[in-house]
Amino acid sequence: MFLIKELIICCLAVCCLASQPVSAEPIHAGPLYDEFDLTLTPGHRKEAAGPFFYSEDRETQHQWAIPPFFSRTTDPSVEYEEYDFLYPLLTYDRFGEETRWQFFQLFAFATGGEQTDKTNHRFTLFPIYFQQRSKDPSQNYTAVVPFYGHLRNRLFRDEINFVMMPFYVQSRKHDVITYNMPYPFFHLRHGDGLKGWQLWPLVGKEHKDITTKTNGFGDVDQVPGHDKLFILWPFFSETTTGIGSDNEARQHAFLPFYILYRSRLRDSTSVCWPFFTWTNDRERKYREWDGPWPFIVFARGEGKTINRFWPIYSHAQSTNLESNVYLGMLYKYNRIKSAPLDRERTRIMYFLYDDVREKNTETGQSARRAAFLPFYTYRRDLNGNQRLQILSVLEPFLPTNKSIERDYSPVYALWRSEKNPTTHAASQSLLWNLYRRQTAPETKRISLLFGLFQYQSNPEGKHWCVCYIPVGKDKSNLPKGSPGR
Repeated sequence: MFLIKELIICCLAVCCLASQPVSAEPIHAGPLYDEFDLTLTPGHRKEAAGPFFYSEDRETQHQWAIPPFFSRTTDPSVEYEEYDFLYPLLTYDRFGEETRWQFFQLFAFATGGEQTDKTNHRFTLFPIYFQQRSKDPSQNYTAVVPFYGHLRNRLFRDEINFVMMPFYVQSRKHDVITYNMPYPFFHLRHGDGLKGWQLWPLVGKEHKDITTKTNGFGDVDQVPGHDKLFILWPFFSETTTGIGSDNEARQHAFLPFYILYRSRLRDSTSVCWPFFTWTNDRERKYREWDGPWPFIVFARGEGKTINRFWPIYSHAQSTNLESNVYLGMLYKYNRIKSAPLDRERTRIMYFLYDDVREKNTETGQSARRAAFLPFYTYRRDLNGNQRLQILSVLEPFLPTNKSIERDYSPVYALWRSEKNPTTHAASQSLLWNLYRRQTAPETKRISLLFGLFQYQSNPEGKHWCVCYIPVGKDKSNLPKGSPGR
């Protein structure tokens, strides 16, 4: 009963504070209610009831949320709209004419426009029901798994037809059509210069002639052919690829005894596969010895250098990659150098500590993201903007997930700190604005304990408020929203 009374009092106080005239200065009574300008980007934000409500405007984007239950983000300038309901339970996204409702990854309803200005309406109850309706009848499909259905551009195939799946399934990818009866044990396959069949896992064979195709520039390109054969998969197989090209490759396998691979650019021999392998890669200019893989690996050459004694130590380096591992995943370091990107990542005990540094080698700009689970997450973008959050439960696992940031971070973020090197603005917030400090080159504002203690300084002077009562001689320059004015 006491908690209910306190909640009612808090709600009434929020209503009273929110009813201030629009022209009034921002109200600072955090965590009950607070509003302030954003530090890292131009915009304004309002927060109320601790972590359970906020509203934010930045340029053309508006966002408001009741974490962790609901959030809404809109941007009319690009016809963008997004809703989260107990993310990832239910989400809605709209971009122009394209929309999508999704319940986890199982239930989805989507509509989308195409270049022909036709709108497709898609409904999915995965993996049972698939449906699409369009103004173009050729784009319509319906599928009820496992009984009967027709799909287009789903499940990594251009078309799929089935009856009592898996007893009859027909699929098409580009020009290759495959008949499965039943899937995956028996299939017939044909395409442009291609024929194949298999009775898996007993035997299978496929042949493709050398063919041609016209590319996007109108030139005719040659498409290499291939031959494939397996007996008692995966034990015996013979494969020839790149027939008609300048790098025809042959592979002969009799597992687990050996695998032989020969081509103009690469030779490889495996004995007691996959444990002992020797590779000579003439294209990438390195030689590699695995024995037994993955525990001991050595590689030497211009293209790659590896010294691995797993799980104790591993060092690998190529022209643009570097990796160091100690004691399994106790410590792992990776680096990618691909101009203009130079990216380094250091991890300790998987996600316990994760530090990512990126640099643009052309401009000299750098960015960093560091997380120590579950204590903090620190970010600095390429513009130098910095943000520190203390208590970071989900961000180390999903560092780029915007729904986590807007729906869950406000609930457990006990401390937030931001710095903008361009405007020289900074802000700090403790316990959902119970203490808040915001500074700019010529101004400073501090609020503490529901606004009972406030301090503000600007070129006109310094001003104090204690229990909403101005303290000092000059009261004319106090904020208009202060109760003591």
